Amino acid sequence: MSDKISTTALAKLRSIEPKQLFAELKTAGYINRAEESWVLTELGAKFGGEYVEHAKFGKFIVWPENLLIDSSATSGKTLSATQIGERFDLNAKKINQLLQELGWINRSKNGWQVSNSGLTVGGYQREDKESGPQFVVWHDSIVRNKRLKQSVLEFSGHDAEVHATDKSLSSFRQKFEAKHRTLDGHYVRSKGELIIDNWLYMNGIVHAYDRQLPIEQDVLSDFYLPQGKVYLQFWGRDNGSISDKQREQIRSIYQAHQFELIEVFPEEIDQLDNVLPSKLREYGIKAY
Repeated sequence: MSDKISTTALAKLRSIEPKQLFAELKTAGYINRAEESWVLTELGAKFGGEYVEHAKFGKFIVWPENLLIDSSATSGKTLSATQIGERFDLNAKKINQLLQELGWINRSKNGWQVSNSGLTVGGYQREDKESGPQFVVWHDSIVRNKRLKQSVLEFSGHDAEVHATDKSLSSFRQKFEAKHRTLDGHYVRSKGELIIDNWLYMNGIVHAYDRQLPIEQDVLSDFYLPQGKVYLQFWGRDNGSISDKQREQIRSIYQAHQFELIEVFPEEIDQLDNVLPSKLREYGIKAY
């Protein structure tokens, strides 16, 4: 059990009603509401919030006793895709496309739906009372989200590396140079990744390589397949396999954020025609 305290206990410590504290945390963007439960946002985690599991009370959020609730950085108002676009000089359609590519919203027959990942960055589900279409609005901290800003820079053709605040990805790319050129023009870091990339290309499957996961941490996925909203990880390098410890650390990140993951092992690299089609079908992706 964490030495941090629950929201109710924190409210008691501050001599306020729990309802008021929950409202303050939501306004500040530290928590979000999903059906009948509260979701800890990335911003809330930055300020020390975390989940704990209790045998009696289940899963809930706890906080440091000296929690700072920074309301100065928010207006308390939500932003539409149009309003976000005004900040980045893009129209609402382009913003929604980027939010979808990041995995924060999904298109349905009734409009846009916020995903589990979208909830953690401040997405709120809404529905037009008259016409019925669903749409998503966002806590105004979204315009400061570094993953969205990075996607806007990359989409607009700017050099995202120059503008990035964190250089760990740049260091990784320098250390593990992508030197193998694939059929579709990607440059990848290992022969195994080259074989996978070529297999995806020859089977008509749209894919991104070296895509940053849409989370606060700097974590690169080997491949992202937008059609099925699934990531593909190859557990090998030219100098050997990734260690069990490294593999479990990476897996835990995917699991914590509920990202779908397909895994390919070094011993499967010469059997992709037998291995990948069935795995892809689980996500609605058909190979030629």
